[in-house]
Amino acid sequence: MIYNSTALLVLGQDDDIAIARRDIAQGEHLDEIDGAARAPIPFGHKVALRALAQGQPVRKYGQTIGIAKADILPGDHVHTHNMGMTDVTLHHEFSVDAREPDYVAPEAARSFMGYKRASGRVGTRNYVAIISSVNCSATVCRAVAEHFKDREIMRRYPNVDGVVAFTHGSGCSSNGYAEGYSYLTRTLTGYARNPNVGAALFIGLGCETNQIALMLEEHAMEAGERIRQMSTQGVGGTRKTIEAAIAAVEELLAVANRDQRSSQPLSELVVALQCGGSDAYSGISANPALGYASDLLVRHRATAILSETPEIYGAEHLLTRRAADAGVAEALLARIDWWKHYTARNNAELDNNPSHGNKEGGLTTILEKSLGAVAKGGTSRLNAVYEFAQPVTAHGLVFMDTPGNDPVAVTGQVAGGANLICFTTGRGSTSGFKPAPCIKIASNTPMYERMSDDIDVNCGDIVSGDETIAEAGTRIFELVVRIASGEHTKSEDFGYGDNEFVPWVVGAVM
Repeated sequence: MIYNSTALLVLGQDDDIAIARRDIAQGEHLDEIDGAARAPIPFGHKVALRALAQGQPVRKYGQTIGIAKADILPGDHVHTHNMGMTDVTLHHEFSVDAREPDYVAPEAARSFMGYKRASGRVGTRNYVAIISSVNCSATVCRAVAEHFKDREIMRRYPNVDGVVAFTHGSGCSSNGYAEGYSYLTRTLTGYARNPNVGAALFIGLGCETNQIALMLEEHAMEAGERIRQMSTQGVGGTRKTIEAAIAAVEELLAVANRDQRSSQPLSELVVALQCGGSDAYSGISANPALGYASDLLVRHRATAILSETPEIYGAEHLLTRRAADAGVAEALLARIDWWKHYTARNNAELDNNPSHGNKEGGLTTILEKSLGAVAKGGTSRLNAVYEFAQPVTAHGLVFMDTPGNDPVAVTGQVAGGANLICFTTGRGSTSGFKPAPCIKIASNTPMYERMSDDIDVNCGDIVSGDETIAEAGTRIFELVVRIASGEHTKSEDFGYGDNEFVPWVVGAVM
């Protein structure tokens, strides 16, 4: 941010537009252009700083975010009516900005209170999961989880955060060797082995394509004290299965309740970086602040997972510059190419994003949105690229290929091992994402004040000039440590998070 007046934010010296810090009336004088606003400029929207001819690129953050669809004059409102998408032709440099993190000294390393698992990984929460192998067992799974909403029952297990059902709409009528089937089985087993899950029960119908025993074998999991399985056809119907599953969960609760928090290094944190319901301020306040917090986590050798491939499109060249090596950069570009083919065969375009709400909040093209979204990843070196729901094993900043749809993206990150989520928003979000606690971060103060029951952190003071990105990022980092140690998020206070499990459905249903 290079210029900050009462009316506008100018983000880069060569930028063609500025961002309205408040609603600006038509005819209001603007010092930045030594003239008047030629139209009403809503809060968060763009105003032209200089004349732009039709066809000329429009710059924000010092980068091209679109092209003028008509002649634009200083003081014009710049949005979908006069700015559109331009062809994306990027020059990719590999690893030129990749730097070894400035790791904190061992004596200064921070810790949190977490659940150490037999696998060596550490949880920030301790849930018992009920996982349906197929939609046909979803009703049974939810009925069993509902039984354990009873607080009197759960008081017997003070070290367990709850029982949660993970159900979905697939698991059968698909090719068991197809890409979508691999995504599904990776997701289901990934949730069972997430360090925030102390024990898990898989329930199937019995005749589905996605056979539980085969799925567990494929992903090197074995049934035992903490992993159980059953099928409705095998047990003898819905009622009997619910009764048997309740008894099984009681046993799993007793096992999980043996687990207790202990001091663990921050290197065991795996934090999903997400944004949803973004606005024009997301890339100015909340996302850069989260990026600063991400860099602090990386300095403690923690892992931060950036995702949402369609929402880095047009900004991927910033990540290839930070790739640890050429292989990482090429893996990222391969996922971009996959998405180009995927959208083409589904009669879509990557610029179908931003959403209606994003545009209402001042974002116009995917290029503009992506440049802001990438800021969540801070400045750290990019160490690895993962496909959807693959187990994340690298430390530092990594990338996971996911859709931009928030519940699907987070589902992939949690399946990959994320034990905590940081979720920035400019329009507002109420999601919870069990079994991982979700810290929601507001980009602007008006939305935070409207939705303070749901939002954990306000970064609006960056916009007003009352706080720096570093100060806000440090606040987020400190909250991450406290939440990881057991302090509740707003979503947890309300009990939200049971309905955001959304595996990515790819491929034919037959």
